[in-house]
Amino acid sequence: MATRRLLLSPAACLRRPEVLGAPAAAGLRRGYSSAESSEYLHRSVVPTMHYQPSLPRLPIPKLEHTVRRYLNAQKPLLDEDQFRKTEKLAHSFAHGIGKELNEQLVAQDKQNKHTSYISDPWFKMYLSSRESIVLNFNPFMSFKPDPKAENNDQLTRATNMTVSAIRFLKTLRAGYLEPEVFHLNPDKSDTQTFKRLIRFVPSSLAWYGAYMVNAYPLDMSQYFRLFNSTRLPKLSQDELFTDEKAKHLLVLRNGNFYIFDVIDRDGNIVKPSEIQAHLKYILSDNSPVPAFPLAYLPSENRDTWALLRQKLLDNGNEEVLQKVDSAIFCLCLDDFPIKDLVHLSHSMLHGDGINRWYDKSFNLILAKDGNAAIHFEHSWGDGVAVLRFLNEVFKDSTQKPAVTPQSQPAAADSSSAVQKLDFKLNDALKAGITKARQNFDATMETLTVDVMHFKKGGKEFLKQKKVSPDAVAQLSFQMAFFRQYGQTVATYESCSTAAFKHGRTETIRPASIYTKKCTEAFVRQPANHNREELQQMITECSKYHSQLTKEAAMGQGFDRHLFSLRYLAASKGIPVPDIYKDQAYIQLNHNILSTSTLSSPAVNTGGFAPVVLDGFGVGYGVHDDWIGCITSSYTARNVHEFLRCVHKSLEDIFHVLQGKNISS
Repeated sequence: MATRRLLLSPAACLRRPEVLGAPAAAGLRRGYSSAESSEYLHRSVVPTMHYQPSLPRLPIPKLEHTVRRYLNAQKPLLDEDQFRKTEKLAHSFAHGIGKELNEQLVAQDKQNKHTSYISDPWFKMYLSSRESIVLNFNPFMSFKPDPKAENNDQLTRATNMTVSAIRFLKTLRAGYLEPEVFHLNPDKSDTQTFKRLIRFVPSSLAWYGAYMVNAYPLDMSQYFRLFNSTRLPKLSQDELFTDEKAKHLLVLRNGNFYIFDVIDRDGNIVKPSEIQAHLKYILSDNSPVPAFPLAYLPSENRDTWALLRQKLLDNGNEEVLQKVDSAIFCLCLDDFPIKDLVHLSHSMLHGDGINRWYDKSFNLILAKDGNAAIHFEHSWGDGVAVLRFLNEVFKDSTQKPAVTPQSQPAAADSSSAVQKLDFKLNDALKAGITKARQNFDATMETLTVDVMHFKKGGKEFLKQKKVSPDAVAQLSFQMAFFRQYGQTVATYESCSTAAFKHGRTETIRPASIYTKKCTEAFVRQPANHNREELQQMITECSKYHSQLTKEAAMGQGFDRHLFSLRYLAASKGIPVPDIYKDQAYIQLNHNILSTSTLSSPAVNTGGFAPVVLDGFGVGYGVHDDWIGCITSSYTARNVHEFLRCVHKSLEDIFHVLQGKNISS
């Protein structure tokens, strides 16, 4: 299983999700015709990539700061003797080979001002991993239902979301998409007046103009990979493929592959009534599930899949694979309704292996009852781009639906417009698919997902008590694991560094000496502390967590820096420095608690698998008056008991903050 992975959260550090996706322009703008309106989401006053050239560069932290932060993260995980050994190795690294490597990293970074020091190593980390991308890397985000119940009909919603997705594509490529900006003072910066002014500031200076009014433009370099993109399996290291000329959509249903054009020769969106007709044609096709469903193959070990793909190419499938790889995106139409959140999570996170193309930049999945989600491949980008896309598609498809259940599909000749792809399979390929299916089924049987809703309070109450909602959620995970297993373990929380050019993510390390002290007091010795002492401990945890969050968002964590130094050593043929061979370093990067938060008015929930076999994958959201978790585990852990412990921990924390005693 993967020991290192980019997690779901697009906004672990940007705590105002409503401004992650800049609001789409309402109605028509001046000089913006009705016909043109149906082609685009909106027409931004400020060009999409206006801020990109002037974005600040991701800083390389000072090595002494990285070592100090690293040791702070190790303290709660080690006993005194272990810590002294790790401390000695860290200081030796900082004054020896680490210092030399850091000087080389800084020099290399100065020669590559067009990007960030983490970008290339991070891409390669992803693409060189040989593990299956299913569960190990690909997460999902699910949409809330359309507020107009009748529009949740599968055909209607699939049509509307497809049209809105193509509008997003066209808006992005035309440069009309609102730039992604984090507004600290939206009354000043998120206004038409400011936008009309800033568009005349040269791109090389535009970021500084936004900064002057407390607005922080975010990196948008990943967005182009949303569409027409696929991860191609190759021996040793995969490749990312994009073909922006392709105009067709890939649709999967019952393991069968279909394509049809959604953009015409003139670059306009095909009429929604025609798209609706084509999807209706596919939904009415009675073709059975293929005896050897090709979709299992991308779930395989990457080298295994690379060899099988070559066999596919050699067996006369080059043209059909090109159609799959170049498709704008993959729309998956499932033939069953969603029973509950656990069923939704399993369906959207991995499904049955038949009706997804896991290598595609994203799969838009529509269940029979209109439940919808995005399942995305993670190497090309992070949650910020995907969440923006999800927000815009939800808003456009619900506020400006292209069709309704009463709409009549066009009298189009779908039998000629829709092409069903036929794959030529020999015995070796059939055997490969059979083996992939066995591996897939065996792995999925080991995954358990459970859901918890804490309904006794949320963000509003915690802010009244002047504690960080995210810090409280993370503290509850520490308490829960300690209550269940009697340990403090390596914990990972994802934080976006999209405020910097080609930033990716940084790690927040929520397990600290403060959470350990607080956890032991709450779980083992609550009677030994009065309420004021327990409240003070929660406050200390909150302050320290907020500090870590701020540092990570500003590129001042330690994980990516140490990762890059190790990558540099390997690329130069330098033996692995001792700090990386230390059992404590290995243990710190064996993230038993892998956590990520997600919050948006358009999102129902999101989730991912654990990154290690003995871990938990904790997707969570702190809402105004409740806290929710979707958590996964393999057979080594009991996820049901863990979530019971999380609920108990939240109860205890809220009781203390309310001035009550902890219940036994």
